[in-house]
Amino acid sequence: MIADIKKTTESKMQKTVETLKHDLAKVRTGRAHTGLLDHITVEYYGSMTLLTQVANVTLIDARTIGVQAWEKNMVSKVEKAIRDSDLGLNPATNGDMIRVPMPALTEERRKDLTKVVRSEAEGARVSVRNVRRDANNDLKVLLKDKDISEDDERRGQEEVQKLTDKYIAEIDKLLVEKEKDLMSM
Repeated sequence: MIADIKKTTESKMQKTVETLKHDLAKVRTGRAHTGLLDHITVEYYGSMTLLTQVANVTLIDARTIGVQAWEKNMVSKVEKAIRDSDLGLNPATNGDMIRVPMPALTEERRKDLTKVVRSEAEGARVSVRNVRRDANNDLKVLLKDKDISEDDERRGQEEVQKLTDKYIAEIDKLLVEKEKDLMSM
């Protein structure tokens, strides 16, 4: 029973860290990366479809993303979707290739993005702590039902705390890397 709780707890904490990685990837640095456009949707024959399902997204150089629509009639729709997105990008079409240059970040914008990144990391930390709380409550219920001993409950809580410390340290590491990335451009 304790092993199941530990396994579930670790799985949930790992998902929290993965979500944080995904969210941090969306925060734009001055450098281009294809994951920046992953969440953009394009109208494709009447339904909203992810950009990556209607076009090939590649890096042209460190500051430019190239988007090649698979169908010629989609080029203008893809360009419009990128322009209308919340990323503040200004794509330029050259034939059937769309170039998306990454504008340089100002110092003020970097500081704002750092605040956003810190907020995301704190949200992830809170999520990990909530998972810890739920696991400890599950252990208390097992103790109350006399399914485990007090020693087993204490050991289980210590293991859950070790997992919590491990994943919070991982979140802090991701935060430091992203802040360094934001401020180094």
